[in-house]
Amino acid sequence: MDAGGAYNPRTVEEVFRDFKGRRAGMIKALTSDVHEFYRLCDPDKENLCLYGHPNENWEVNLPAEEVPPELPEPVLGINFARDGMLEKDWLSLVAVHSDAWLLAVAFFFGARFGFDKADRKRLFNMVNDLPTIFEVVAGTAKKQSKDKSSVSNNSSNRSKSNSKVKKVSSAVVLLSQMCGACGESYAADEFWICCDLCENWFHGKCVKITPARAEHIKQYKCPSCSNKRARS
Repeated sequence: MDAGGAYNPRTVEEVFRDFKGRRAGMIKALTSDVHEFYRLCDPDKENLCLYGHPNENWEVNLPAEEVPPELPEPVLGINFARDGMLEKDWLSLVAVHSDAWLLAVAFFFGARFGFDKADRKRLFNMVNDLPTIFEVVAGTAKKQSKDKSSVSNNSSNRSKSNSKVKKVSSAVVLLSQMCGACGESYAADEFWICCDLCENWFHGKCVKITPARAEHIKQYKCPSCSNKRARS
């Protein structure tokens, strides 16, 4: 269900703009417009959904009638739990389901228009650079921003190698990047390193770099970037 009719973004940039618009609308519903959102989610009504639209508006409505629907549907029945939970817990739960729906819509477009592995990865990274709706609603997005700023200020007074170790231990956890070599996602017990040229992240084992060796690297170049520079 989309305000203003069907909308089919076809490029990574268009899908990302669609994602940001829907995300902005749902954030408004759960923050600045929360009193109106709360009122509309009457538990005595039928199964209701929270929709975000590309034009940054939001809507509480019944699910689409057609099967299968034009787009993935948000979670049903958000109104039923409204009076059975603390308001902040209910809003957080709706926020989590909203995040899941936004990803489903974005990758629905990606599948529909044949995004390849590189495009899917680029879309994921663009999406992942934004705080989730849950992080905004729970107030953790501001805290993470302050923490990142603090790490950046502290690392500016240290060597490049020490800065990279800080980057590996904190930023990867927040961004959940995928390895540029094997395509697998981050795991908490793995060492990662970032290429200073292409800014892709790699498992240390995939590029044969250990944490001890990384301490002595002032500028890391991944195998692909090293080969490009050698050929040029």
